[in-house]
Amino acid sequence: MSLTRTRRLRLALQGDHAVMAPGVVDAMYARLVAEAGFPAMYMTGAGTSATRLGYPDVGLLTMTEMVDNATRIADASDVPLIADADNGYGGPLNVRRAIQLYERGGVAAVHLEDQVLPKRCGHLAGKQLIPGADMVAKVKAAVDARLDQDFVVIARTDALAVEGLNAAFDRAAAYREAGADVIFIESPGPADLPLIAPRFPGVPLLYNMATSGKTPFLTRTEIEALGFKLIIYPNWLLLSACEAARRTLEVLKRDETIAAIAPEVMSLKQFFDTARMAEVQELEARYGTPEETRTNY
Repeated sequence: MSLTRTRRLRLALQGDHAVMAPGVVDAMYARLVAEAGFPAMYMTGAGTSATRLGYPDVGLLTMTEMVDNATRIADASDVPLIADADNGYGGPLNVRRAIQLYERGGVAAVHLEDQVLPKRCGHLAGKQLIPGADMVAKVKAAVDARLDQDFVVIARTDALAVEGLNAAFDRAAAYREAGADVIFIESPGPADLPLIAPRFPGVPLLYNMATSGKTPFLTRTEIEALGFKLIIYPNWLLLSACEAARRTLEVLKRDETIAAIAPEVMSLKQFFDTARMAEVQELEARYGTPEETRTNY
């Protein structure tokens, strides 16, 4: 009997190496991460806001929109999905509903943050925090709401940028005591990083390899040595794709033909293979679709 995605993620977090989770924004990225053989993936809130709305991550997406995106991503791959659940979309009762919907959608873990509504990306200025006691209640609600005890609840604090490192430590300790499985201190700089793990011995810690550069771009080995167990890479795939798309548009505008760029992009066959063409063909054969009308290249 194969292990569930939640169980596989929990076991990976207990392993010897930090778990690397590339950021994804939709089902196709999930398929690419699965092809590459990563043990986990991460649905980025900033990337979801950018791709679904064309706006930055300033709390415009609703719970149902975020859950819908996470469900589509989880359905596209067997790789355990860690999803951004923002600030739980309200109070403890809202958090309970959010956890239930994410879990029902096939997500293996979520992280909740201690920002006010509307929230904003953790690497933007102007963040505001809710009282620590209110976040403790949300963490307790999240832990209580899960049906699968392997579902991972990650508690994030944005206090470092607002109130300093000691305040972040105090909040993180309270969230751990409330039942959080993983602690996520947002935006630590080089001087902060060596101080975190000694304050939380034996506690799984999340390292956010965001593109802002506030937290340094270290290797997995360096991050493991600092005591972190989970590394998320939120928007690197999306940013890579956006830059490639921009170059393609520049060539098309300049040359008025796509010929120069054609050899550099994924072929149509590679594209459809990643989108599970083989599965479609097998299903059509199984259900008796006439051979002359079956999907093919």
